[in-house]
This record gives sequence, C-alpha cells and structure tokens, in this order.
Amino acid sequence: MVALSEPDVRPAVAIDAPGEASAQEGVLELAGAFKLHFGGQLNNVRIAWRLAGDAGPVVAALGGISAGRYVTGNAPRGWWSDIVGAGAPLDLQRHRVLGFDFLGGSGETTGPGRGQTNFPSISAYDQAVVLHHLIDHLNIESLRAVIGASYGGMVALAFAERFPERVAHVVVISAADRAHPMATAWRSVQRATVRYALKKDDGPEGLRLARALAMATYRSPQEFATRFDAEPERIDGRFQFPVETYLLARGDAYAASYLPEAFLCLSESIDLHRVDATRIKVPTTLIGVHEDQLVPLSDMRALQSKLGGPAELIEISSLYGHDAFLKEREELRRAFDHVLGTAR
Repeated sequence: MVALSEPDVRPAVAIDAPGEASAQEGVLELAGAFKLHFGGQLNNVRIAWRLAGDAGPVVAALGGISAGRYVTGNAPRGWWSDIVGAGAPLDLQRHRVLGFDFLGGSGETTGPGRGQTNFPSISAYDQAVVLHHLIDHLNIESLRAVIGASYGGMVALAFAERFPERVAHVVVISAADRAHPMATAWRSVQRATVRYALKKDDGPEGLRLARALAMATYRSPQEFATRFDAEPERIDGRFQFPVETYLLARGDAYAASYLPEAFLCLSESIDLHRVDATRIKVPTTLIGVHEDQLVPLSDMRALQSKLGGPAELIEISSLYGHDAFLKEREELRRAFDHVLGTAR
C-alpha cells in the first residue's frame, strides 16, 4: 500500500452562485514525496477539489479523463450537470458531491506541463490515493458511495480494493477490471497521433485528430447511422462527409481546452489499468451498456463474476454507447435511487 504523506492544507473557499447549490473548493498541497504505483514519485503534489451541496452524506463522482472537479454547476459548466443537481438523478438536495481534478490531467491538480515529455506513468491506484487524501482532509470518515464512469469507474474499483473501510458502496459505469485489447488498440493509435504531432511542434492538431477518432468509439454505430446518413458536401475542392464535420468539430473543441501531454498520460493510465477484482469486498453495482464499443458487456459480466463481495450488474441499452453515462438520466436515476437508498 502506498504510504500517505502529511498534507499542507490550504483553506477551502465557499462559493455560492444564484440558482445553484452551495459549494466549497480548494487546493490540497501534499508536502514531500508522493510515491507512484508504477515506480518513481512526484514531489509537493497539488490536488484541486470541489464539494457541492448543502448537507447529507458525501458521494464522490468521477468521470472520464477529461472530467474534473466541476461535476455540476453553470460557471464553468460541470461535466455531469445533466445528472447531478437539485432534483437530478444524483440529487444535491440529498447528498453532497465531491469531485477532483485527476493527477496527471489537464486541470489544476499536478500534471505534465506543456512540452513536458518525462511525466511519470499514473495508475488508477494513484488516483485512489488522491481521493483518500481528500476525504482525510475534509474529515469524511466514509463516503456513502464512489460513483465512477469510464476512467472514473476504474478509479472507483481501485479505491474499493485499497480502502474498503472508507466507502459503503461503489457504482461502476462502463469500466472493468482491465482495458479490453480492442479499446487499447484504438487508444494506442490516438496516442501515436499525438506523439507524432508533438514532434512536429503541433500537439493541438494531433490532439484534435485523436479526439475525433475517440468520438467514433464513444458513440454507437446506430446513432451515427441515424444522425449522419446524408450526402457529403464539396468544401474547398473536396468532399466532406457529415460525420467527418462532426468528429473534427468535437476534436477542435477538445484541443482548445486540454493539454496533449495530459491526454497522453491519462490515456496510457486507462490501458495500464489492472485491479484484483477478487479482493474487492465492497458492495458494487455495475452498469453496462449493450452498445458500448470500448467496454463490452461481456467484460462487465466477467467482472461481476470475479468480484469478492456483493455485486449486481444492471444492463441498459443506449444509442450513446460508451457515452451513455452522460445522457441516460432516467436509467441512472433508477440505479442511483436503488444504490443510495440501500447503502449502509
């Protein structure tokens, strides 16, 4: 188990915005060495966090590699604002919701700087240690739940394995105990594209193309058939297809807000992910999506059979594929009501 260093605590800042639940946020600074799962260390790690909600038990909400501490809210818009809020599937009138910027990511938590190529490899176990530091800092004896989707689901599993006494229940959406080789194949090409572009001093263009490819894996063929089955347009002397326009627009938006070096770090972290499911005794609810290309339902079923504690699998169908966790409000509402109503 990774040893925890003593934190250097900065005061939290209370934030109140009209029409939103109150929130606190801050940066936790850990003095000394933060030892990493794959070897090496980072010194004087900073962890940016946000806790939204007025009262109630605390739920940690963790998303994909581009998600961060702003889980909900309008300014900036939270990555899960359609799912978390007053009266939403994860109800801020009943729970407080904790988010943080991932270690190695593009937020305010310690990560690679622009042009930095020697940032160490990061594990989901390292993210679990970050979360453990945060709940110690916030004097939270035990989380009501860790709800993780995509990469966040991997972190939820790692946290349940390492710190079972600090969480009552984990909810894992579209994540398994290891990455599927086909998903690793797609991500490997994305990382190669970004590395090539960085060598040409054009990291943002590489990230734009990598994100465009990623979007084709996040959504389902059925959705694309419905939305983009139209004739191409001739633009600047060549044909451009509707789906091409969409993918490159999503790539442009992502490259404008995310560091290529951080993408490389956390994309690799996904493919390095391995947990020992037999050691996870915390009650676990898995949510798998039939149309998910990145995390096949067969992997979720296999994970359920390996988990060492009580485990249930909820299977849903969604045109949004891997992105169902961002879209399927009512499916998630039913799952969250079930879990948060019975967690100890």
